[in-house]
Amino acid sequence: MSWLYLGIAVIFEVAVGISAGKAQGFTRLWWTIATLVSGGIATFFLSLALLTFDVGVGYALWTSLAGVGIVIVGALFLSQRLTWKKFLGIAIVIGGVVGLNLASTA
Repeated sequence: MSWLYLGIAVIFEVAVGISAGKAQGFTRLWWTIATLVSGGIATFFLSLALLTFDVGVGYALWTSLAGVGIVIVGALFLSQRLTWKKFLGIAIVIGGVVGLNLASTA
């Protein structure tokens, strides 16, 4: 169940990143509200996931997976370029996430 909670937290954290970019420094009300609400929901589900995960591992998984998610959403829906360097970075992050997960279960 903790992986489900973490997945939900990641989805809402991706929404935070996208909304914060659209909020333009919190000058656009509805995007600002979306940022704050998404952040609250993401943090709530992270806290549920952290009942099982070590805090450092859970937080690292959350932030790194959300970062990869934001890059992918930006490439798919926001016309942001996905270069080979970004692909390499994504691969490194995923390798780190796998390593953290393996280290926390050992």
